Amino acid sequence: MTTRVSTFPLRLPLSMKTALEKISQRDGTSMNQFLVVAAAEKIAAMETERFFAERKDRADRKAFRRILNRKGGEPPRREDAIE
Repeated sequence: MTTRVSTFPLRLPLSMKTALEKISQRDGTSMNQFLVVAAAEKIAAMETERFFAERKDRADRKAFRRILNRKGGEPPRREDAIE
């Protein structure tokens, strides 16, 4: 599978470019690869945040309480207690 790519000029402060060069070299990657991975991580974090915010908005709190308070099962373990 081939991934389509696009190029664009990126303006960085010199201090940031220098730091990126050092870190990517230490990481054993190109600066481009380092920036791609960093952008992918940021996108994943923001999409995960959005996913859980949407799930929270759809939550049925009455059903949640009903499930937590149902009979049966086993009591919480000591290490799970909130003190």
